Amino acid sequence: MSTSEPTSTPSSGGTPLWVIGDDGRPVLRVGEEDPEMIRVLTRALDGRIIPGSYVADGAPVVLEEISGAAGPVAADDDAALPITASTLKPSLFAALLAEHATVMGAKNGKPAEVTPAGPVLSAVLARRSWRGLPVLNGIISTPVLRPDGTLLQRPGYDPDTGFYLASNTHLAPIPDKPTPDQVAEAREFLLDTFLRDFPWRTPADKANYMALLATPLIRPYTRALSPFGLVEASMPGSGKTILTGCVGLLVGQTVQNWTESEDELRKTITSVLAEPSGVIVFDNIKEGTALDSATLARLMTERSWSDRKLGTNTAPTYTNDRLWLATGNNLRTGGDMASRTVWVRLDPDCPRPEARSGFTIPNLDSWILEPKNRAIVLRHLLVLILDWTNHGAPEASGTIPQMRQFTAWAKHLGGFLEHHGIGHFLANSESVRGLDEDNAEWMNFLHTWHELHGDRRLSAQELRQSGEPTAGTDPWAGTFPTDRTGKPLSARSLGKRLTGHIDRWHTDIVLRSVIDSHHNCRTYWTEPFQPDTDDDMTENRDNEA
Repeated sequence: MSTSEPTSTPSSGGTPLWVIGDDGRPVLRVGEEDPEMIRVLTRALDGRIIPGSYVADGAPVVLEEISGAAGPVAADDDAALPITASTLKPSLFAALLAEHATVMGAKNGKPAEVTPAGPVLSAVLARRSWRGLPVLNGIISTPVLRPDGTLLQRPGYDPDTGFYLASNTHLAPIPDKPTPDQVAEAREFLLDTFLRDFPWRTPADKANYMALLATPLIRPYTRALSPFGLVEASMPGSGKTILTGCVGLLVGQTVQNWTESEDELRKTITSVLAEPSGVIVFDNIKEGTALDSATLARLMTERSWSDRKLGTNTAPTYTNDRLWLATGNNLRTGGDMASRTVWVRLDPDCPRPEARSGFTIPNLDSWILEPKNRAIVLRHLLVLILDWTNHGAPEASGTIPQMRQFTAWAKHLGGFLEHHGIGHFLANSESVRGLDEDNAEWMNFLHTWHELHGDRRLSAQELRQSGEPTAGTDPWAGTFPTDRTGKPLSARSLGKRLTGHIDRWHTDIVLRSVIDSHHNCRTYWTEPFQPDTDDDMTENRDNEA
């Protein structure tokens, strides 16, 4: 493991901290008293007496290869990185000192090799400042673009980014400037071979997937927040899990079950962010589920995440640098997730999708599990990325749908796709608006409101009274907001719900409100969208004249 170890013995005030013994290991003299041991061990640890030691978020860590870790046997399996960064605890510190150094103290008044006591080791590790240790910003398994646009592809520690790149014996070096033939070959393989046989609903779904596939590799360059990727299909057997797996197996993935509990989801997010994987997948969400989590919506727009870790009283902060994906059949979005989601939709349009044959790459679900095959996909993708950056990494030249906090992501990925002649990026944005369940419910409610009351201004109490069924009939036709038991909301709850939607358009209708000073309460009314007609425009021009 290449860890950029120091080539000379560190010193303190001109005196070496340790000497090299006959067996080639450092010999460190710690003295007999605890204070002296603490001082010596602190300087030695900061001088990297432990090979592969770094600092992350103020804590010393050591890189370790994971022994006995089995590779994924399916596209929906966790794909752990082969290396992990273990935080130094007293027991691990003691074991590594014994392995890599000879610590000389005294026993019965005579010089002897010793293992420092637990309290001494704890005192050393208590500090948060380690200026001698390189900063570790993350472990990655694939080359990525540095902020300056160059490709980090040499295995080991990269001082420019603070990333440690695990070795990939199946991936040959990528040329800094791919030739036109190499670029053409890469494009042909990815679009016309690798992704050819998926039943994309529209060309936009294929373009959106290519953007998601490239996102983890260019994120250090773009430094942009990326939206939630939803790979959705009309029925099982369409290839959803293979698509997310193709991304996750390249950069490391953690597969999780979806939960409706906001508290459980928050714990899951905190747990997976503590592990080094590039993609988090909520796989096979229950059919028809509406994703409207406030916790997930907040996560998508935050660069860091802080929450109390399960079983502890600490609240560590993690960089939100992952790609978040989900799969399922006939899914919907709700709340703020609608505007924070990029859709990739599949529709095989046949009775038994799993029985299809004649694929360009037979058994793609098992083909992608082979490291040499993943290296083929990765190589072609990196060739396209480097060709894009060699041409100045142009951003999208045309108008792209507004994506709020993800506009930078959309411009960069749109430019990448446009550079390689891949059109229709995000072109399905309008067609998936109907899959926003929350928006659809409010649109139906507001339209029914307008049909019943026109532009009359009502208080929440008056509106609630009109929501009561009369003579066994429901004038609202089931569109009036209800609580969890199915009963119409109380006037107070209804008022709170309405206030959260003031001036928010739901497709083609909006809720308006003012304070009624006479009754000291809010009143509400609805306004359908009224497009300008030619007569209106002529009248406006005449009035202006």
